[in-house]
Amino acid sequence: MERKVMIVNESGLHARPAGMFVKKASEFKSSVEIEFNGKKINAKSIMGVMSLGLSKGSEITIIVNGEDAQNAMNALVELVESGFGEL
Repeated sequence: MERKVMIVNESGLHARPAGMFVKKASEFKSSVEIEFNGKKINAKSIMGVMSLGLSKGSEITIIVNGEDAQNAMNALVELVESGFGEL
């Protein structure tokens, strides 16, 4: 399943929110990927997430596949839309 979501926090996905995203993604058995500007990375890899250079206003596609995909998608979208607690 796929869902587009906008990065809303002022500082984008710098180290702390990127770490939060990776930690949350890693809680699920499903595979989790982020697609941005034609590049697709493993969202359970901090280096992968940081390599995207996501800033405020970046629209990403979260791609989740597996047995707990719906729960993973809900948790990750909620995390991004909440601005990683920075709003």
